[in-house]
Amino acid sequence: MFDIEEELKKLPAKPGVYIMHDKSDAIIYVGKAISLKNRVRQYFQSSRNLSPKIQKMVSLVARFEYIVVDSEMEALVLECNLIKEHRPKYNTMLKDDKHYPYIRVTVNEPFPRVLFARSRGKDKAKYFGPYTSGLAVKETLDLLKKTYQIRNCNLSLPKETSNRPCLYYHMGQCKAPCQGLVSKEEYGKSIEQVMAFLSGNFSLITKRLEQLMKEAAGNLEFEKAAEYRDLLNNVLRMAERQKADADLTVDRDIAAIATAGEEAVVQVFFVREGKMIGREHFYLTGVEGENRAFVLQEFIKQFYGGTPHIPKELLLSEEIEERELLETYLLERSGRKVKILVPKKGEKERLVELAEKNASMVLQKDAEKIAAEEKKTKGAADEIAELLGLSELGRTESFDISNTAGFASVASMVVFENGRPNKAEYRKFRIKTVQGPDDYASMREVLTRRFSHGLKELEEGDGEKFSKFPDLILMDGGKGQVNIAEEVLYELGIHIPVCGMVKDDKHRTRGLYFHNEELPMNQHSEGFRLLTRIQDETHRFAIEYHRSLRGKEQVHSILDEIEGIGPTRRRALMKAFGSQEAIKAASEEELAAVDTMNAAAAHAVYTFFQKKK
Repeated sequence: MFDIEEELKKLPAKPGVYIMHDKSDAIIYVGKAISLKNRVRQYFQSSRNLSPKIQKMVSLVARFEYIVVDSEMEALVLECNLIKEHRPKYNTMLKDDKHYPYIRVTVNEPFPRVLFARSRGKDKAKYFGPYTSGLAVKETLDLLKKTYQIRNCNLSLPKETSNRPCLYYHMGQCKAPCQGLVSKEEYGKSIEQVMAFLSGNFSLITKRLEQLMKEAAGNLEFEKAAEYRDLLNNVLRMAERQKADADLTVDRDIAAIATAGEEAVVQVFFVREGKMIGREHFYLTGVEGENRAFVLQEFIKQFYGGTPHIPKELLLSEEIEERELLETYLLERSGRKVKILVPKKGEKERLVELAEKNASMVLQKDAEKIAAEEKKTKGAADEIAELLGLSELGRTESFDISNTAGFASVASMVVFENGRPNKAEYRKFRIKTVQGPDDYASMREVLTRRFSHGLKELEEGDGEKFSKFPDLILMDGGKGQVNIAEEVLYELGIHIPVCGMVKDDKHRTRGLYFHNEELPMNQHSEGFRLLTRIQDETHRFAIEYHRSLRGKEQVHSILDEIEGIGPTRRRALMKAFGSQEAIKAASEEELAAVDTMNAAAAHAVYTFFQKKK
């Protein structure tokens, strides 16, 4: 038994990370401290003025653990990694896990390529970006292909060559270096112009497009000339959007925050080599009771702990407490000095104010949408929890059986977290011990397997496939299914409430069966709609799995039952006769005449079907 008071006495006065667990051993909060002894004890002192969110978190703590490190910097790095890995419920979290694309120029190759890249690799290629839009990257690549005819094949030139030019050559989007139709020097000049354009120099590409447009018009290729004209106009518009400011000559991000109740949005402007390349906003959760500076600080840890590009300057709308520590953290990640500033005057302050206004506008614009979504999900889950008398309803697991007269019996486990489906946690089971259409016995097997695995993982501390236990179990059925689930849980010594999802005569969701009675539900409420979505999703997942297995089983041909007839002869027979009915009607001589067949195989097939008749 974990005694929190006794464990608090053992805490060392050293830097480290502390990890809070609830009764199901799930990690609900991760934090760092210069002194673990002082910081962790504060949570359990009644005199401390804790926010409502932290008070709720503390009330759920069943045990805590800690990891001692050598410095506050090591604690920060470890904290960031653990938060990213476990996404604890009570930490302030980035809602979006965005990975910004790059353009990768393989300058280490004799004939370089210009490619879309999901991340910045540790290779000798040249990377441009990050770009805030994958569509923008693809449009840019399309422009460069049409303008400079850069190859995008995987041939290792000049070692490998192709027999003939590819389709892109015939489309005028590749100079076919694989055929020796362009020299390395001439191709290299095109790559230099590509990199100049990607670095913000638009003059070379505009001259190139003007030249191509005139050449096409001179050759009376008016459609091609019009295409080059449109590309040129796109480049000119791009140049106008990215006008440089005299004071913005370095890479910098401008980040500002706006909050409203339990919602927070951070707006980031991305400036590269003095040019605004894009902007993006990010929603954060778990901000209740936290001040703006703290939320912005948590955003910086999580966002810049994951993005491959870290600018030289980071302009913020709030003075953050751990500025120097984060500057050191970003220095270690990027390999160069990073300044974190809160500008008070001039152009930089104006940009921060603009970012802050954008964040407020996004928050205001999406407030109703967010509220409606929360009502449909978290609000609906809270409604069901209140109906059942549960303190909270974070994770719900729902189970269903599917079979056709006992054939290929399967089960589905669907997981909803805070009213949203978590498809990564879905599980499917093929029934192993039950013969025939016995849904109760099948459900007993599935639940026993699911929770036995979970207990084993918790005991061994190895694996996360089944170790997360739900706050509620939903069965696709009434009293019988609920009783089976409760018996399994009792035998395993697990205490989780179980409900049945009952349907009416028309097979529509009717309500919940709980504690031996059917609970009345408002069929127009969000809780009822969520229940219907869970039941439909559970049924769909089971049906799809069963259908896939049934399809695989039914691919089996009756010809497979004949000795001496393997896949090759089966295909030859079907090709020769077209159907099994025609094979049944064939004579031994006709069967023996088929390619790959012989007299013995023909006799086996003929005899088999005669016996069937």
